[in-house]
Order: sequence, then structure tokens, then C-alpha cells
Amino acid sequence: MKRIHRFNRFALILGFTVLGFVVMGYHAGLEDDGIYLPAVKADLNPALYPRNSEFFRLQVQATVFDHFMAGFVRITHIPVAWAELLWQLISLFVVSWACHSIARRLFAEPRAQWGAVAMVSAMFTLPVAGTALFLMDQHLHPRNLATALILLAVARVLESKRRQAVPLLVLAFLFHPLMAAMGISFCVFLTAALSETVPVRLGALRSSAAGAIPLGWIFEPANSGWRQALNTHTYYYLYQWQWYEWLGALAPLALFGLLWRVARERNEPQLARFALAVFAYGVFQQALAMVMLAPPSPIRLTPLQPMRYLQLVYFFMALVAGGLLGRFLLKSRIWRWAAFLLVLNGGMLAAQCAEFSASRHIEWPGSQPANPWLQAFAWIRSNTPVDAYFALDPHYLEAAGEDYHGFRALAERSQLADAVKDAAAVTQVPELGPEWERQVAAEEGWPTFQLADFERLKREFGVDWVLVAVPQAAGLDCRWHNASLAVCAIS
Repeated sequence: MKRIHRFNRFALILGFTVLGFVVMGYHAGLEDDGIYLPAVKADLNPALYPRNSEFFRLQVQATVFDHFMAGFVRITHIPVAWAELLWQLISLFVVSWACHSIARRLFAEPRAQWGAVAMVSAMFTLPVAGTALFLMDQHLHPRNLATALILLAVARVLESKRRQAVPLLVLAFLFHPLMAAMGISFCVFLTAALSETVPVRLGALRSSAAGAIPLGWIFEPANSGWRQALNTHTYYYLYQWQWYEWLGALAPLALFGLLWRVARERNEPQLARFALAVFAYGVFQQALAMVMLAPPSPIRLTPLQPMRYLQLVYFFMALVAGGLLGRFLLKSRIWRWAAFLLVLNGGMLAAQCAEFSASRHIEWPGSQPANPWLQAFAWIRSNTPVDAYFALDPHYLEAAGEDYHGFRALAERSQLADAVKDAAAVTQVPELGPEWERQVAAEEGWPTFQLADFERLKREFGVDWVLVAVPQAAGLDCRWHNASLAVCAIS
């Protein structure tokens, strides 16, 4: 009987995972994958990216992700593209499994437990207030793996198996130190909320505060390139958030405070203590973020993005909301479950299709790209020298139809610095600021560049290939084109 129960649990969680994956879509090379995927490929083939690789290599030094993925590919001989897809599915499954484990501790009714899993899996791409985060990314990100490990650790704490949570949090830290720090902080608050002794609770607060003690590096002077890059990411600045973004940050905390009181009155101690932990964690982290990001604070604290603590709060908000819906609304009515799943998943699917309207919703490895930019990247990957050094519009990621796919990740060639994703790398690695500023300045006015401008880039930086819009400037030696783009050599 236990085996049947475990199999049914596994099958249902797998089903919700697949449904969540279909709804959220999959886009290799998207957004931050423009940093992490080149690092994996460079580990496997050191000949790649002989120029400007510091724009991704330096940032990934804080994680073992690229070495882990490269090692997995070497051992299994699974191609990188399929290996990344496999681990994306594994991370989604583990998140769903962990959420079910948490829900079993918070809700006695099976329908509430499955309501929690159904809600979370549908909301994988729920935006997290003004943080520029989703609950889970539509590509394999170290944060996805870290989140899965953190949620497993939370489940262990709820099950009074705190020692088992420690190695999970250590592994999460190796993949994504910032998110793991948030996870550790929450587990400390959860441990305190589950304890009856005041000293433990006070000790938890002291431990959490200790992690926020400033280090000397935050007082180092900031160069102009770093400041310019920082200013391209307005979501870093909490006090520039819109009112609805502030609402998205503070309303969940108020809701968990209310849930704490209601659950106590209903004599649900485990749910009440969990709500208290989320509330206390959120209040502490919000106050810390407001201090860290206030104008008098050192500017070097800004890229730490302390408001990303909200990712866990939003996970728990979706989980608890699904559990309560399962308990009070869905119950055992099949038609209600069907309508719930259809509306929720249908709405999230429509949002994702609209957001990446120029790309296939699930970009399977090896499939023919529909996106003209991805077509150009694929041709470049197969038909240009490994040491080719490209220049392209520094704002190409924001171009219509590009959908934020990274050139380095998918074309597998060196690239002159861009003004969008490389700016994000500069915010984390300030020493890249002067060179980034110099290269982006050299590309200013790209839409009106003529042959002489491209030749200047070659003289100054060694660029020998360009990806330009059609019609291209006269005099370029173009080897391939589609309706939108041309790949040209600079002789």
C-alpha cells in the first residue's frame, strides 16, 4: 500500500511538473543564460570566446554551476543543450516535490496539499514585485537549482529534521550564494517560529543580522563605467519603484501576518507558525533592504539586490493560496478542479506566449529556430571561425523580435560588449566598468554605421565580423542574410 501511495504521489507531482513546464515554456540562452551557458561551453571547449570572455567568466566565479554542468556533460556524454533541458526539468520536479512536502505539514487535507502544488506549478513564471525575477526562470539558471534545494531544506525544517537541511543549504550556496543566503535566513526564522523558547528566537535574529554586517569592499570608490551600468538597471533602486511594486512587496507580508492570527484562532499551530516565520522573515528583510538601499548608504550595496528575498515569500504565498483554495473552494469537485487548472494555466500560458511572441514557446534543442535572430546565431555558430570576433548593435537584446536571447550563448562566438546584459555583469564585477564603457561608447550610433565605422572597430578592438540589419552598409563582405539580418566580414 505504501508503494502504491508513493507511486501515486510521484506520478501526480510529475504530472504537475510537466504541466508547469509546458505553461512556462523553455528558452535556452535567454536573459541570464547569456552569462551561464557560455561559461559551461567554455569549460567544455576552451577554444571558444578568446575575446571578452571576462564578461561572463568573472561573474560565474561565485558559483559551481558551470563546472557542475560541464562535468555532467563529460560524464554522461549528453549534449549541452539536452543536459540543460534535463536539469531544468529536474529542478522543476524537485520544487514541486518540496512544495508538496511543505504543504503536507501545513494542511491535513489531501485536496489542500494538491491545491498548493497545482498553484505553484502554474505560477512558475509569476513576476516577483519589482525585482525583475520570476519564481522560476524559463531556462536553466543556478537560481532554479538553488531554489529547489532551499525548498527541500524548508521541508526538512518543518519535519523537525534540521540537520538534513544543512547540507541542502550548503549545496544551494554553492550554486547561488545570494539566494542561498535568503534561504538560510528564512530557515533560521522558521526554526525560531517552531521553537517555544525566546532565547532561540533572539539568537535567530542575531544570526540573521550577523550576515548583514558590512565588509570593507562596500566602501571602495565606484568607477564611472560601473555607475553607468548600474543606472541601466532601475529595478535595483528600491526608492524608484512604482506604487504597485511597493504594494507587491508589502501586501504579501500583511497577508501572512493576517494568516498567522487566523490560523492561531482556528487552532492550526503548524500553519500559524509557518505564517509567523514568513511574516518575521519578510519584515526583517524588508527593513534591511530599506536601510541598505537608502540614498545615504554606500552605493556598492545596491547590486546585492536585497529585495530578492521576495522570491521565497511569493513561493509561499502561491503555496498557501493554493492550499486554501483546495480546502475551501475546490474541495472534491472535479469540475471545479478542471476549471481552476484551465483558467490558471491558460492565463499564465497566454502571458508567456505574449512575452516571447517572436520565438517558439518551447525551444527544443536541435529544432529549427523561427526567430530571425536565432537563425543568424545558428548560421554563425556553424559557418564562422571559432576565434571570430563579432560586433552587433549594443542594444540588440531589446530589438523587436529578439526576445532577449544571448549572442555568446547561442552563436558561440566572441562579442564586443553590449549595453544590456554585459551591463548587468559590470554591476556585479566593477573592475569591468572602464572597458565596458569604452566598448559601448565605440558602438554609439550603431544604426547609422557605415563601412568606415566598422573598419574603425576593427582597428581599435580587432573586430572582424559584424551582424547588421538588412539592408546593410555598402562595402561590407556579407556571407549570409535573411529578411532582417546579415552576417558580414570586415576585410
